[in-house]
Amino acid sequence: MSLLKIEGLSKSFKALKVLKNVNLSLEENERHIIIGPNGAGKTTLFQCITGMIPMDEGTVFLDGVDVTHLPAHTRVSSGMARTFQKNNLFGKLTIEENIHLAITALKPYRNRLFKALTRYQDLHDEAKELMVQWNLWDKRKQVVSELSYGEQRLLEIVLALASKPRILLLDEPTSGMSPGETANTTKLIQSLPRSTSLLVIEHDMDVVFSIADKITVLHHGEVLISGTPEEIRKDERVKEIYFGGGALTV
Repeated sequence: MSLLKIEGLSKSFKALKVLKNVNLSLEENERHIIIGPNGAGKTTLFQCITGMIPMDEGTVFLDGVDVTHLPAHTRVSSGMARTFQKNNLFGKLTIEENIHLAITALKPYRNRLFKALTRYQDLHDEAKELMVQWNLWDKRKQVVSELSYGEQRLLEIVLALASKPRILLLDEPTSGMSPGETANTTKLIQSLPRSTSLLVIEHDMDVVFSIADKITVLHHGEVLISGTPEEIRKDERVKEIYFGGGALTV
């Protein structure tokens, strides 16, 4: 049984058909990358999978359970987390405070307004463990708005990991990064535990082929092909439609 399974997903915005009968699956421990030209429907697909927007048709199964009509926050508590193309951080707070808030979202005391978060020992311990693991402990008091763009993107991935998801969806994790920042982010993604299955939208083909177990190509809102990196590299349709007929050398 697939950990995540999408069947017959379609989505339109008035007369514009963005997604058309998309079928996709993510297996346990898999790193599945979605590629395609601008306007292919990649981010809309993520929005539908995570419950941020309703789909017109189709079904989303999480570990065999139909979650199609569950709200986004319920899907998070069921083991799904995501990042966005534009970061979703609290810029005026510190790294530590952002991580505290991310962890608190799944705690039973999240709605208690009259006790400081720092007084919960389990919260402090979990936050410290994350920051030490991802080399953020020495920077924990740094205000997020003072971080570089690449550091902010890395922090967003760490925040998504705070909920200990079984599935992590990364939307263009290296978008707008310098070559050095891209390399660091790629290493971070490669170092993520296999217990967290990854579904990733990515445009940088060097990154794609360095992390993918499976690749799905979207074109005009439809799945053109899903396969191994080698199958995608050899497919003539992919070369013609997505790469202008040139050979894939990455």
